[in-house]
Amino acid sequence: MERIYFDNAATTSLDPVVLDAMLPYMTEKFGNPSSIYSYGRETRLGIENARKSVAKILNAHPGEIFFTSGGTESSNTAINAAINDLGCKHVISSPIEHHATLHTVEYLHHHRGIGLSFVKILPSGHIDMDHLRELLQNAGGKCLVTLMHANNEIGNLLDLNAVGTLCKEFDAIFHSDTVQTVGHYPFDLRNTPVHFITAAGHKFHGPKGVGILYINENVKITPYIQGGSQERNMRAGTENLYGIIGFAKALELATEHHAEHSAYINDLRQYMAAELEKNIPGVTFNGDLKGRSLYTVLNVSFPKSEKSEMILFNLDINGICASGGSACTSGANAGSHVIRAINSNPNQIAVRFSFSKNNTRTEVDKVIAKLKELI
Repeated sequence: MERIYFDNAATTSLDPVVLDAMLPYMTEKFGNPSSIYSYGRETRLGIENARKSVAKILNAHPGEIFFTSGGTESSNTAINAAINDLGCKHVISSPIEHHATLHTVEYLHHHRGIGLSFVKILPSGHIDMDHLRELLQNAGGKCLVTLMHANNEIGNLLDLNAVGTLCKEFDAIFHSDTVQTVGHYPFDLRNTPVHFITAAGHKFHGPKGVGILYINENVKITPYIQGGSQERNMRAGTENLYGIIGFAKALELATEHHAEHSAYINDLRQYMAAELEKNIPGVTFNGDLKGRSLYTVLNVSFPKSEKSEMILFNLDINGICASGGSACTSGANAGSHVIRAINSNPNQIAVRFSFSKNNTRTEVDKVIAKLKELI
């Protein structure tokens, strides 16, 4: 059966060019980067060249880039450091964050007594900036603001500069989960008022199990993982050598082809939205589809019926991969906390379709035809 993959916000396929860059570090260049002899020196050089490449693309200093196992570890490190090392007594987040953030701040609130507030979400899915200002004014202590750059389920984009400037005004620490946007948008971290950002290689055709944490050079924190002196004493454990090489190569490719790929993918997304409206009665969209929105994500609400309640299962058995909300919780029946926060209509079923450079209009047409049959 032909398979159609429309769940690229969950993970993307590994680019063959990235695999080619990784392979030498899986075979002949296998040394431990902490070793002092030639095998170690050549792998250490590979890691440091990868760090320089990532830093240059993000317009950061190489000393601000730390390689991790992915977005979850990076966000946990940043949030815990803000509490443990930077004096934050109160956290301001939103009810539509990824669980890597939500579960961390809730744990700190319940087990460490850290204050926790959630900023209001507007009907469009964007955060209420006036309410954020109000929360910062009334916090009564140093705050950590942790808000994601692009929501992984509905695609809404945060204005990093506006939030960062507001945080600066109140001397708050600002962490942003940028897992859905690094590799998809240009970054200029030297000129963005943010203390921490995170990324994961598998969101832009790199390998799984590798990510970065950007720590602004003016911020000093202690390690989250204790052990050896890797990552300049910041992240213990032998480095994921070939993952790091792959992360840097994937980011280079994504940056090089950004204009071409982003326009192509956004056209595909808008084409699918128009075809859904034309062919499926009662369909609506979650998030700010026509405004500030991630060009890879289309979140669709279908009218609830006996047929649509089984839609993900029926798509799957027809070889079509999509998700109901976030793939990180797709095995649970609880539904999406993001959709609940912006669309409480019990008579709708939400499905996320997310696209990459590898998808085509022909695939969209086939999915639309199948949806007409299924609903």
